[in-house]
Amino acid sequence: MMKAKVITLGCKVNQYESEAMLSSLLQHGFAAAEDKETADVVILNSCTVTAESDRKVRQIFRRAKKDNPDAVMVLTGCMAQAFPEDARRLEEADIILGTSNRKRLVPDLLAFLSARQRIIDIAPHTNDEKFENLNVENFTGRTRAFVKIEDGCNRFCSYCIIPYARGRVRSKPLEDLKAELAGLGANGYKEVVLTGINLSAYGQEFGLHLCDAIEAACATPGIERVRLGSLEPEQLSEDVIRRMAKQKKLCPQFHLSLQSGCDATLKRMNRHYTADEYRTIVRNLRAAFENAAITTDIMVGFAGETDEEFAESLAFAEEIAFAKVHVFAYSRRPGTRAYDMGDQLTNAVKEARSHEMIRVTTATQQAFFKAQIGRTEEVLFEREIQKGVWEGYSMNYTPVAVASGTSLAGEIRSVRIESCTDTHCMGAVL
Repeated sequence: MMKAKVITLGCKVNQYESEAMLSSLLQHGFAAAEDKETADVVILNSCTVTAESDRKVRQIFRRAKKDNPDAVMVLTGCMAQAFPEDARRLEEADIILGTSNRKRLVPDLLAFLSARQRIIDIAPHTNDEKFENLNVENFTGRTRAFVKIEDGCNRFCSYCIIPYARGRVRSKPLEDLKAELAGLGANGYKEVVLTGINLSAYGQEFGLHLCDAIEAACATPGIERVRLGSLEPEQLSEDVIRRMAKQKKLCPQFHLSLQSGCDATLKRMNRHYTADEYRTIVRNLRAAFENAAITTDIMVGFAGETDEEFAESLAFAEEIAFAKVHVFAYSRRPGTRAYDMGDQLTNAVKEARSHEMIRVTTATQQAFFKAQIGRTEEVLFEREIQKGVWEGYSMNYTPVAVASGTSLAGEIRSVRIESCTDTHCMGAVL
């Protein structure tokens, strides 16, 4: 029996698609290779969000070939779709797939095993493309399940290559989503995470809304918690927030992609909201959901970002008091409008601004952790992080660690939060 392993880079959508590809291989007689076991087939599901992502793809792919010298090497994902010529130049790749035809994995793999001739199978995205209905009912080693409900993006932010890698918005039909959710609930997954490339756009081609997907997930037997992936903030009107707040299983953690707290920078980025609109959305979420966690991504050093603009973004991040922030420096991406913009900043300036933004947002995270002390929260435990210490996440995605002499993996338990460290809250199971 041939053994396969999948290496995943990038977002939760990629994680879902990797599980779908592995499930397809298992259904066709392949077995999953253990972490350090040599595999007969290696699949790398690539990310291309920055030029650094592409460098990492090449590095990891070549290392995987070295560790699995006789394996059939498959490159798939966003890098292969957006930059097919770069993918072709990766000589170690026996099969190259894009993002629109993952169901071709098994037929292409069987064809390669028969003829031993390189296969490049990258189908271009089209405007009338339908959602590729993958299905996953088990997630290897995970207590929560990801469910991809949307693909593609129509926004074309000036720095972003993803619309070219993923195509236009398309959504999983609601009845198909309900069937997949039912399978996950029956298989014992207590929490599901709804994901998409532009999750907020779910259902627009059907006259539906993200709220329809949320309500379907919350109504599924066996599923006790529903979490959302990254959201574009401007979709969250007061009416939408009120509708969401009626679902008691919906986790009060909202990852609202900010990128910058400065209006001038947001305009150059081609983002579709202002800092004040973002502020209002956060205020409405906190009013509707008790103890809500607001998390985000913030980019520093975008083309033309002045000292004054950075200071405005920094002050905004401190004002909002995010529970967690992913801070990253702008990286020029060939194929995007921002690549050719003037006033590109030096790496030294970007690095200095990154350190300053991280300093401020680390302080807001610590303040958020301290605000959890004294609360009793329901925690879904995932893994033992050291002997006798188990880690899990509360409804608002606060990482919580407790001491326990017995396994808590996969259990939801009431925890009294007693203290915090730089990375966790600490508590006791009630």
